[in-house]
Amino acid sequence: MSQPAAVTQNAVKTPAYAWVVLFALYMATLSATLDLFKVPPIMGTLIGTFGLSNSQAGLLMSIFSIMGFVLAIPAGYILMRFGIKMTGLIAVGAVIIGSSLGAMATATAPNMLFFGRFVEGIGMGLIMVTAPFAISVWFPLQNRALPTGLWASSVGIGNIVTLLIAPALTLRSSWQAVWWACAAFSALSFILFALLFRLPKKEEMYAAPAPATQEKPPSLASGMANRSLWMISISFGCYNLVVMAMCTWLPRFLEALRGYTVSTAALFTAFIMLASIFSGPGGGSISDRLGKRKIMILIPYILMTVTFLFPFAVTGSMIPVYMILFGIVGGPLAPILLASVPEVAKSPSLIGIGMSVAAVGQNIGMFIGPWLFGVILDRVGATVSGYSTAGYWMIPICLVGIIATLFIKVR
Repeated sequence: MSQPAAVTQNAVKTPAYAWVVLFALYMATLSATLDLFKVPPIMGTLIGTFGLSNSQAGLLMSIFSIMGFVLAIPAGYILMRFGIKMTGLIAVGAVIIGSSLGAMATATAPNMLFFGRFVEGIGMGLIMVTAPFAISVWFPLQNRALPTGLWASSVGIGNIVTLLIAPALTLRSSWQAVWWACAAFSALSFILFALLFRLPKKEEMYAAPAPATQEKPPSLASGMANRSLWMISISFGCYNLVVMAMCTWLPRFLEALRGYTVSTAALFTAFIMLASIFSGPGGGSISDRLGKRKIMILIPYILMTVTFLFPFAVTGSMIPVYMILFGIVGGPLAPILLASVPEVAKSPSLIGIGMSVAAVGQNIGMFIGPWLFGVILDRVGATVSGYSTAGYWMIPICLVGIIATLFIKVR
């Protein structure tokens, strides 16, 4: 942190080991996202096994995010106290424990399923603050959106893998097999992170934030007073709300009301995240090249808002087309919003708090989205028109995100 911050763009190089670190961060985050998304592809099985209402089924998805927003601000201080590596290990460890606990739930004792989801969320809450900060430590400002976009694709990969694998595992064995498989992958990620992650050596460091453990604790008040950070948080929260609502309930809609098999419904929903895997890093790369953040957030946001007029009205071959389109327009939002946080922070010491503020909005959105969609379905009926009504409710939420983006003071 003591190095001068003024470094010309041409002089800044990304250390080669930064990409190894990115891989370790990717695997750690993927373990959390696999656990997050294992519910939607087998939602029908869980509803039948545990006798859940639509709102309860939505809550099963949403409860994962409770600890995310509870820990969001303290996560910055956890980083300060324990450092990036230990915080990452705690995060992945929580995911292992939570998934194992959930696998022990039975039809007569469903509370363990919900409690396991709650514990898993501790891991997600910590890793979603830890990983972006670690990226900011290793990657120079001018080259940061691309690795952030690559890392953010772990969300899409986690969703795709569970959508493709969870139905098959459930049919061949049981829903518990999905929970145990996620716990096993998380254990592998824990080992890889422990072996591969380290902080930059002196010769690898650029004029950027030093590791969290090497600086004085930043002022929480000064970080929280940054309006642009809260605008990012609101924008990010609205994005996560609508995307999580859609990704949670689309497989159930296709299965129950379009006559798809569980596997086919999951496969078609996977097109959303498959498209975002490419559009996320692509949008981040364009943002880096143009040197623009705000416009590269606004354009996808506006396009995504328009798509909510159609998701439950399209039929036949237009269903996969819609899924791909939704993934393309929404994919760039998360990486570019997260890449904006270090740029609007008043000082490098406040980046950790900035990531925590962004995580508050992210997790509140992830909590509200699936549950709210389920509540609307319980009120208006789980029919095509009921799903359409719930989809229309996503439009004003997107508009709030767009308005918040306009107030972000970023290039």
